Amino acid sequence: MTTDTVEREIRPVAVTRKAALFAGSEGGGENWAIATTLIRTAILNGVAPQAWLTDVLEQMVSGKVNSRNLASLLPWAWRDAKRAELAA
Repeated sequence: MTTDTVEREIRPVAVTRKAALFAGSEGGGENWAIATTLIRTAILNGVAPQAWLTDVLEQMVSGKVNSRNLASLLPWAWRDAKRAELAA
C-alpha cells in the first residue's frame, strides 16, 4: 500500500502553509487566507481559478452584477452559467 495519492493531495496545502509564514503582517495573512480560499474553492469545483477570478472581477467592476446577485458569481454557479452559454 502506498500513500503517494494522499501525499500529492496534501502537498499544496503544506507548501501554501509554509509560504503563508511570509505574509508580512496579520492583515497580509488574512488577505492570503481569502485569496487561497477563493482559489482552492474554484479548483475543487473544477473551475480554472484565473479565468474565474478575471471574469468575476470584470463583472463586478463593470457593474454587470449588483450586490443581490453575488451568488451567481460563486464558482459552481459561474461554471454552470458558462456551460449554458457554450451550449446555446
